[in-house]
Amino acid sequence: MTVHIGAKKGEIAETVLLPGDPYRAKWAAETFLKDVRLVNEVRGMLGFTGTWNGNPVTIQGSGMGMPSLSIYVNELIKDYGAKTLIRIGSCGGMQPTVNIRDVILAMTATTLSTPSRGIFKEVNFAPCADWSLLQAAAQSAASRNLTPHVGGIYSSDVFYDERPDLNEQMVRHGILGVEMEAAELYTLAARYQCRALAVLTVSDHLQTGEALPSDQRERSFGDMVEIALDAAFA
Repeated sequence: MTVHIGAKKGEIAETVLLPGDPYRAKWAAETFLKDVRLVNEVRGMLGFTGTWNGNPVTIQGSGMGMPSLSIYVNELIKDYGAKTLIRIGSCGGMQPTVNIRDVILAMTATTLSTPSRGIFKEVNFAPCADWSLLQAAAQSAASRNLTPHVGGIYSSDVFYDERPDLNEQMVRHGILGVEMEAAELYTLAARYQCRALAVLTVSDHLQTGEALPSDQRERSFGDMVEIALDAAFA
């Protein structure tokens, strides 16, 4: 048991999926896992452990933003022995070739800063995904007749962005989408020699203003969860 995770030793699997929303964690666990049990509800940040094709899996909410995710990932790795951590979440599309409901596999994560920035001082560390997970996720998507977008994303510090000039540069440099967590996830995975990947569903678009209605998000997010599970155990 840690400050933010109430699970006992042995109740967290080595493979952890990380949606930001704790209720999305509940939905994903009840939809895709067997023998599901609640292992964490501290501060309402729900976590569940069950099995997928016989493999132990934990699905733990991580909250919004890199500082929140950093708390859970640090504890999951250092106190519970998590080895494979896959973010499953939504993002905003940034390129005209990216559409609502598309899946993005984040190869890299650009950011202005992360909770880890103080460690690197003048160095601009380049957070990236684990290659084996990225490759397996791409193959899983292809087996479902999906064509995911694979490339760089932008992990923002803020949700209500007031830097249109910065977004313009992200688009100019080929960034596929924007979210708020992956850069810190990739940095922590590198620090502790773990595997990490962000599998994202495009829920809105910064250029077109189009957005996926909330009642349709869960149905669209199913592919993302299955791709993440396939990749974890490929």
